[in-house]
Amino acid sequence: MTRTLPDMSSPARTVAVAATDGMLHFELALAAEVFGSAPDGVPGPWYEVEVCGAQPVRVGRFLLEPDRGLDRLAQAGTVIVPALADVDADPPTDLVDALRAAHAAGARVVSLCTGVFALAAAGLLDGLRATTHWAHTEVLAARYPRIEVDPDVLYVDNGRVLTSAGKAAAMDLCLHLIRLDHGSAVANALARRLVVPPHRAGGQAQFVSTPVPAQDDHPLAELLPWILERLDQPLTVEDLARRANLSSRHLGRQFRAATGTTPLQWLLTQRIRRAQELLERTDESVDAIAVASGMGTATTLRRHFHRTLGVPPDTYRRTFRS
Repeated sequence: MTRTLPDMSSPARTVAVAATDGMLHFELALAAEVFGSAPDGVPGPWYEVEVCGAQPVRVGRFLLEPDRGLDRLAQAGTVIVPALADVDADPPTDLVDALRAAHAAGARVVSLCTGVFALAAAGLLDGLRATTHWAHTEVLAARYPRIEVDPDVLYVDNGRVLTSAGKAAAMDLCLHLIRLDHGSAVANALARRLVVPPHRAGGQAQFVSTPVPAQDDHPLAELLPWILERLDQPLTVEDLARRANLSSRHLGRQFRAATGTTPLQWLLTQRIRRAQELLERTDESVDAIAVASGMGTATTLRRHFHRTLGVPPDTYRRTFRS
């Protein structure tokens, strides 16, 4: 997926939070908090957050007076749709129409938890991959068969249309947007202020009706930090299995349960994140960063970096270097 790094000039930096009767206050408040104020040290402009609705709306137990009408969504750079309480009812027609108009105008449209049902009703997810809270993925798939529903991930990024799983996964997706717009250093600083992890590995499958072992007893509890300290070294699945005192096959099962992915894919993700940090924070050459992140050569780093983030390392550095 090719991605154009966002221009944070107004109105592109406007974040419009759609509000309508029957939304849940947790996700709405979360979006307002994440995008509402910048962490210390942000070198450029931050977002302008507006809550948009057709009239005073009931959000959870509270009556909310919106800042602007729903027509404002079409003028925003990013549109956030918080969770809907009743997934059995059709989303309000005025909201669905406003989302279509916003998407047609070029806005980035984001759903948190069951807000995905509004995006689905607007047809914005046809032919795309999407997710929502695990308790509602079967309903979403049955009602909208043209959507590829993935019940195992925390969020899905399709470029201009993004969806998250339930509750805490909304925070994961919001921080992902910050990382895309401002870089890892700013996203990490904001996560520290909010006292949340800047990135959680794995998917929501690990939270669905399965016992989660205590951290000290988890087979990967010592292995994952050990890997992060050695990203500059060549590591194979056999190396990791030997360190964890597991067979390679058993290690793969443990990784899938704990992180939602394979050992090598998790390792590649961590190498790319290390490269992002070094590109943002140091003057090291791409060749040196390739070695430090365990990619080996600049050619390998550029290939994986571009395939994952949609831009080459040099472009990423020029965009996010503070």
